[in-house]
Amino acid sequence: MVNDKLLDIVETEGVTIVPAVLDHERVGRLRAELEQAIAEDAVNYPDVFDKGMVHNCMVRGVEMARLLDDAVMNAYLDKAFSDTCIVYAYQSSSLPPSQGNYGSRVHVDSPRFIPGYATNLGVIFPLDDFTLENGATHYLPGSHHSADLPTDEFFFANAKRACCRAGDMILFNGRLVHVAGFNATSRTRHSLTINICRSYMRQRFDFPRLIPPQIIDGFGEKGRRLIGMNVRMPTSLDEFYLPPD
Repeated sequence: MVNDKLLDIVETEGVTIVPAVLDHERVGRLRAELEQAIAEDAVNYPDVFDKGMVHNCMVRGVEMARLLDDAVMNAYLDKAFSDTCIVYAYQSSSLPPSQGNYGSRVHVDSPRFIPGYATNLGVIFPLDDFTLENGATHYLPGSHHSADLPTDEFFFANAKRACCRAGDMILFNGRLVHVAGFNATSRTRHSLTINICRSYMRQRFDFPRLIPPQIIDGFGEKGRRLIGMNVRMPTSLDEFYLPPD
């Protein structure tokens, strides 16, 4: 299930693309859920700095929740990163027509730099083809090995583009320097993004408390671990002395 050559590319280049992880029908269902969530947020959160970005996607749709149990994604996470890793954040990244987005700046997804040790791994599921025209992500190969961000001029002079198909999976080191592109087409380009961190790190939200019990009950073993169910702290001695099961 895991292509070791693709994992080697993550180590050297900082990013790799795993083809055809999601089928066409599944991509369509995910896209429909995401568009509904974006429309709801436009009403409920109209003036936020990251307008158009949906947070905590696992509570915004059944298919988006099920994605955390995806067998291919988890096989790559276990081998490329850690079999105890958890979700730091699960959100969307969309490029409306004739626009960039909050990610359209030279940046990394992890503020920590430890030589030879990744604290975060990024996962992107394109729900539309990523093309040069609709803003395929710019990235600087090998930049995850550096503690310093490049200048904008150096970045764009040396960057590559992550062109791929809807349903592929992009894996990248959290220290990889990248930029969301500009969508020059007439159709919004959607994707889902999951930031994965080490099990000893804090998550952006307290997912075990944020996610309704009925959604948690629907997760498999991998999904439950990813949302942080295995790293909860007891709030009392009664919880501390609960049996392992």
